[in-house]
Amino acid sequence: MQVLRGWAARNSRLIGLAGSLGVIAPVQAGDYDASQPVADFVAGMTRDYGFASEQLTTLFHEVERKQAILDAISRPAEKVKPWKDYRPIFITDARVAQGLDFWRQHEDALARAEQEYGVPAQIIVAIIGVETFYGRNTGNYRVIDALSTLCFDYPARAPFFCQQLKEFLLLSREEQVDPLTVKGSYAGAMGLPQFMPGSFRAYAVDFDNDGHIDIWGNPVDAIGSVASYFKRHGWTPGEPVVSLATTRGERVDEGLTDGLDPVKNVGELRALGWASSTALRDDIPVTAFRLDGENGAEYWMGLPNFFVITRYNRSVMYSMAVYQLSDLLVKARGNK
Repeated sequence: MQVLRGWAARNSRLIGLAGSLGVIAPVQAGDYDASQPVADFVAGMTRDYGFASEQLTTLFHEVERKQAILDAISRPAEKVKPWKDYRPIFITDARVAQGLDFWRQHEDALARAEQEYGVPAQIIVAIIGVETFYGRNTGNYRVIDALSTLCFDYPARAPFFCQQLKEFLLLSREEQVDPLTVKGSYAGAMGLPQFMPGSFRAYAVDFDNDGHIDIWGNPVDAIGSVASYFKRHGWTPGEPVVSLATTRGERVDEGLTDGLDPVKNVGELRALGWASSTALRDDIPVTAFRLDGENGAEYWMGLPNFFVITRYNRSVMYSMAVYQLSDLLVKARGNK
């Protein structure tokens, strides 16, 4: 990502104070000029993190409020698709084929990430494939516009997005990124793995050791960062992810998990009529769920590594899409 290399040189005239944030001089008044919430935010960043208030004020002069973002995040949730309709969105021949290409192109980095973090290459590739189609769809909103709009004009989740805005400004200073050039999703997720700024600062890594963390244009850093995220959230190397279950009896649905956190273990599910397709210890905690597949109801035991995937996106179907894409990638590589 070129902004990582050239930002300091282009804006050196604005970096006059230690700890300040340089920005391009304003061209026209922004949507957040004379805003008291913005003034309070700037004061907090100045007081708590050492930013120069005049430079942050100049930066917010350039920020635009995006009604399209507010419309998108406020839109009533669509009816949840059944698994038989959700799965084909992400499990496609094209996504498998391009995943194989991505794996071949970055085989060394993926192998190193697996060795250092214990996260299988296919899981890393599948995450990037589901999130952004291997970098094709990383978002077209300026991240600072997205986060500012949601911080200052979306009260329902203002605390979260204001925190992410803080994290983004800190990230910009630490990585010498021009905050006016970074693009992402309407919610402020960034790069190939779609990290929020807080996740970037907590888990992203400079995996190619070039002195910068670039998850936007550097797949090597994106690979290492996904692996770092999974390790930090408890991925256990060599352990399975899910087990398809057969069920019988009238108490089967009592085993279904309400939410994502596992509340029963394999033995407790077995007592309710569940039988796993693979040998599992009775004490393993399980996220138990049912999916509406093409051939009817499917019962699954999500094991601790499955729960780790749900930490990336808190959705059973998302996590199943990642797992099944990863499985198809392994099989396709074996057939080559």
